[in-house]
Amino acid sequence: MSRWVAWAVHLLTASGAGLALAAAVATAVQAWQTAFLCLGIALVIDGIDGPLARWAGVSKELPWFDGGALDFVVDYSNYVLIPAFIVVQSGLLSRTPAIICGVIIAVVGALYFADRRMKTAENGFRGFPAVWNGVVFLLMVYRPNEILTFAIVAGFAVLTFLPVEFVHPIRVARWRIVTLTVTCLWAYFAALLLAENLEPQGYVGIAFLLSSIYLASVGMVLQLIRVKKLP
Repeated sequence: MSRWVAWAVHLLTASGAGLALAAAVATAVQAWQTAFLCLGIALVIDGIDGPLARWAGVSKELPWFDGGALDFVVDYSNYVLIPAFIVVQSGLLSRTPAIICGVIIAVVGALYFADRRMKTAENGFRGFPAVWNGVVFLLMVYRPNEILTFAIVAGFAVLTFLPVEFVHPIRVARWRIVTLTVTCLWAYFAALLLAENLEPQGYVGIAFLLSSIYLASVGMVLQLIRVKKLP
């Protein structure tokens, strides 16, 4: 592959930074559909840029350019920083608790991205993998009371540092077909909720919640099964 193709892949990854800025601007004016649409597009880009980079041989074509560092910068923006800003601006919490939760998300997310132990042998993640965009989207859809909202944020922050496993929804090995199917359903229901202005109608709200619970817990279930099989 040529260097132009390699640069195109890096540019695709870097476009996530532009999407993060667009999401921040939308958040500032509480345009939640636009904000989460930008985060959703960034999520799709994050899912395809890795395979594209390997196909294009970017590390060989541009050995002096650190695509991993670029990916971390963009991912932190879209997975952590913008969701933290949404929590502060959303009205999910009163002002002081909202700022506290935003700071927790930003700081804990930064610490997780620096943890070299985050990947597991099962193609998953050790601890909650800082996918705060998904957590905050759930909070914005279901809008629990302040106490529960704060508890959910605190709970996932604690899970970041615990030796519990979360699956990678694409690279998962065991229960792969089921997990990939649930992941596709989750994305479909998320798109429906986005089209409905984050207001769950009928079965969509229930189905989205159930698929979210599965993706959040299946890694821990598989971990428990593996531990029980050990002599």
